[in-house]
Amino acid sequence: MKNTLGRVVILVRDYDEAGRFYTAALGFHKLYDATLNGQRYLHLAPSPGELTGIWLLQAVGPEQDALVGRQAGEQPLLVLYTDSFNAYHQQLEDHGVTISQGPVITPDATFLHFQDLYGNEIVQVQLPDTTTPDPTLNN
Repeated sequence: MKNTLGRVVILVRDYDEAGRFYTAALGFHKLYDATLNGQRYLHLAPSPGELTGIWLLQAVGPEQDALVGRQAGEQPLLVLYTDSFNAYHQQLEDHGVTISQGPVITPDATFLHFQDLYGNEIVQVQLPDTTTPDPTLNN
């Protein structure tokens, strides 16, 4: 049996605002954007051709609205691996993204923490001498 992660749901206040942030500031690409039976499906991926990604879902009602920007509590919501740390860091700064920690350089990884437009914590990581995450590394 093979299982594959499809999407991680991120609650947002506004589809278009969040979509612009994730595409412009973070470099995500649209996988799918359609409204079916009154529900909008806005799926984004961190790189072209990648199928794993995020589903931006507009919060409905006060309970969900209260969770926007704090779905993971005080912990990171996402970890994004990159093969070009400095370029991605510069892209974040060019778009005014709030860097909340770092960059930190260790023998195992270079990383920083930043926030999306609603305050969700995201970690950018580059592993040494590799373009893909090491599944045995416990970050």
